[in-house]
Formats: sequence, C-alpha cells, structure tokens
Amino acid sequence: MQRLELVHQWLAGLFPGRTPAISPASADASFRRYFRATFDDGLTRIVMDAPPQLEDCRPFVQVAGLLHGAGVHAPQVLAQDLERGLLLLTDLGDTTYLDALDELNADSLFCDALDALVKWQLASRPDTLPPYDEALLRRELNLFPDWYVSRHLGTPLTPSQQETLERMHVLLLHNILAQPKVFVHRDYMPRNLMVCEDNPGVLDFQDAVLGPITYDVASLFRDAFLSWEEERVLDWAVRYWEKARRAGLPVDTDFGAFYRDMEWMGLQRHLKVLGIFARINYRDGKPKYLADTPRFVGYVRHVATRYAQLKPLAHLFDELEKHAPQVGYSF
Repeated sequence: MQRLELVHQWLAGLFPGRTPAISPASADASFRRYFRATFDDGLTRIVMDAPPQLEDCRPFVQVAGLLHGAGVHAPQVLAQDLERGLLLLTDLGDTTYLDALDELNADSLFCDALDALVKWQLASRPDTLPPYDEALLRRELNLFPDWYVSRHLGTPLTPSQQETLERMHVLLLHNILAQPKVFVHRDYMPRNLMVCEDNPGVLDFQDAVLGPITYDVASLFRDAFLSWEEERVLDWAVRYWEKARRAGLPVDTDFGAFYRDMEWMGLQRHLKVLGIFARINYRDGKPKYLADTPRFVGYVRHVATRYAQLKPLAHLFDELEKHAPQVGYSF
C-alpha cells in the first residue's frame, strides 16, 4: 500500500464519516513527510508520515511531551500508530520564522524564540535524552571530510590535512565537552519555528539530546538559510545570555567567554552541516541544500580566522578552495 493511501485509511478510522482534504504541509531533509488534513468545518490536523523502516516516531513523541512540560509551544500528539509510522498532531499553521523574518520584526521574533529556549533549557534533567557525547560529536565532524571533501570536492584529505583537521577537532571537542549540559533541540532555527499566537511554535525536535548549552543559540543565529550582521548576532547573544543568567542557567559569567564558546560550538555544527548537505545530495538525491553550502563555508572562515588556535582550519579551507566546483555550488 502506498504511504498516502495509508494516511487516508488511518484518518478514516480516526474520523469515521468525515473525509478531510489532504495536502502537503512540509517535507524535511529526512524521510519524514507532513500532510495537512482539512475538514469541512475548518478543523485542521497534521499527519506525520514516517516510514518505520527508515524513521522512528518514538523520540518525537517523547520530546513533544518534554517540550509541553517545559511550557514550550510544540505540536500535541493526538493519535499515534508507531508500528506504521503515523502521528496525528495539532496544526501550528504554515508561517515559519524563515517566511516571516525581516529587519523590522527580527528583534521581537527572536526575543520570543529566546524566551522559549530558556524555558526548554530550564526543564533539563539528566538521564532523559541521549547524551551529546564525544562519540556523537566526532561522528558529526567526520561527515565533513567523508561527504563534503571526499565526495563533493572529489579530493580526499592528504595525511597532512588530516592531521590538521584532527588537531582542530581535538580543540573543538575539548571546549564543547567542558560546557554545561542542558536539553538541546539540535535544529533550533527559523525554519523550525512557527509564528503562532503562543509564539513560537517549535517543530523538528525529534533529535533532541542533552548537550552543550550554547548549541541552540548558535544554530538560531548562524542559520542555514538566513545570515545576519555580526552586530545583530552579538546583540541577540547578549539578550540570551542576560535572560539565561537571570533564570539561573549555567552560562559563563563572562560574556566574552560565553560568546567564544558559542562560536566554537557553532563551528562544529557548520562543519557537520557541510557534510550533511553533501550527503543529502549524493545519497538521498536532494540537491537543493547544496546551494547553501557557501553560507556555511563563510561561517567556518569567520570563526577560524578570529581565533589564533583555529587559524590552521582557515588555511585548510584555502587549500580546499582550489577544488571547489566552478559551476553551481562553490566557495
């Protein structure tokens, strides 16, 4: 049975005698798809379709409960069929931060996003979510040489380049693993935040972990699809830091140290994302994400040139630039 037929059949069992109109709501970089079911009386619901052989719905259900418990606006799970990979969710609308953000409303929208993030982090407790440990961080970092360098650029790292990259990994991991641990959404960015009456609505949280306190702030302001001037990022980072301190979260008491930690955490994410975007293209046949790789190369260069310890990484990117594709996606 085709997955869309399965969605229709499941909804017919949940809503006997009612036949909603089904339309695509969104898709993401995974194998999940989302459909909006619209009923005659105007009621709408979202169906998550996650083929069980490819995706596991259980983390989504668990983290949705944690978010609600923290007072964060996330979809409510109204019905579930885990064996067939189907969830029925409340509908948070169709206006993402990515769609809505502009120069005039950015301060207000990001203020709401930071308030929600502080609530989420305050709810943190150990032994609830998987740890963002060294093994996971290293697996993510290895996506860069495996997929971006070897597959996308078509030139594996030389032994000398491998040694340089490993030294950079060690520096990043030492900093990241020393940071205080909180709940981490892991994709807290404008594409996954919805403009709602109870703002923001939070989506795509199933990969949440217990990890570094700067991670979600870094991903919010160093986004895959939007870039901001550093002056604004600094201002928003200060606002988060002040909110977090007032709430009693374990951020560094020195803002300069906090901002360094945020940038180093962001650098790990930037390298990971370069690898992920290449993997999504070559493994999964979804080329659109590669168009945003220059943004992340820019993020990497920005951080690597600012800190003396990381400048070898900037030099490595100078060498890799020689192999960047000359047509389509390049540095």
